[in-house]
Amino acid sequence: MIIDVQLPAYFIPNWPLPSGVACAITCRTGGVSKGPFLSNNLATHVGDDYLSVKSNRESLQKQLSLPEEPSWLDQVHGNRVINCAEISKDNRADGSFSKTRGEVCVVLTADCMPILLCNRNGDQVAAIHAGWRGLASEIIKSAVGVFPDPNEEIMAYMGPAIGPSAFEVGEDVLEIFLAGAESQTSKAEISNAFQPHLDRYLANLYSLARLKLRASGIVDIYGGEFCTWTDKNQFFSFRRDSRTGRNASLIWLC
Repeated sequence: MIIDVQLPAYFIPNWPLPSGVACAITCRTGGVSKGPFLSNNLATHVGDDYLSVKSNRESLQKQLSLPEEPSWLDQVHGNRVINCAEISKDNRADGSFSKTRGEVCVVLTADCMPILLCNRNGDQVAAIHAGWRGLASEIIKSAVGVFPDPNEEIMAYMGPAIGPSAFEVGEDVLEIFLAGAESQTSKAEISNAFQPHLDRYLANLYSLARLKLRASGIVDIYGGEFCTWTDKNQFFSFRRDSRTGRNASLIWLC
């Protein structure tokens, strides 16, 4: 695989953030990692050289003029969302939130979906790691629950994830989502997100996330146009390459 390492190291998602909120999503280019982690890997747990990852993280912090180092999580495909201020004590979670200027929420992904959240007042943000397991275990509901006013408008940005033409799953995944459906209408919508493919299914992670977001009261939903599996120049993909790096999705109050 040949990657053009001169391409940008990150992009700014296109959604109507209120003043005082910033976000970014990294590309796989623009870093110093080698081999299967070429080149802008931000994860320390995938087997990459630690000093290369450290360099990539320091470069990202400088390029984005981040107020402090992002609050990196130990992600476990669960539904726990924690306060950024508590991460130094216990970072085992799949999402973080902040009400404090200068704290940077971040999640790492390579096919799972990063979702960035922000309230309309622009005084609270969150970032969550939402693969199918996280979605099925209601990580979106957990994230919405950390916002103090459930009636306040929250908007969401769905970052790069494996697309519906590439995400092959077994019938067990469909059954897990159906078991959590709250109505026949919900079951029909879930079924529509799984297209039969030989003896398995192609799952639409973006559609499933939209269903969960709307069920949690979020109607302002953006993003969802990427496929990490097919876009090998911009994104890492665990399904495609197995041994690979991770992209980072960040949001913070500035």
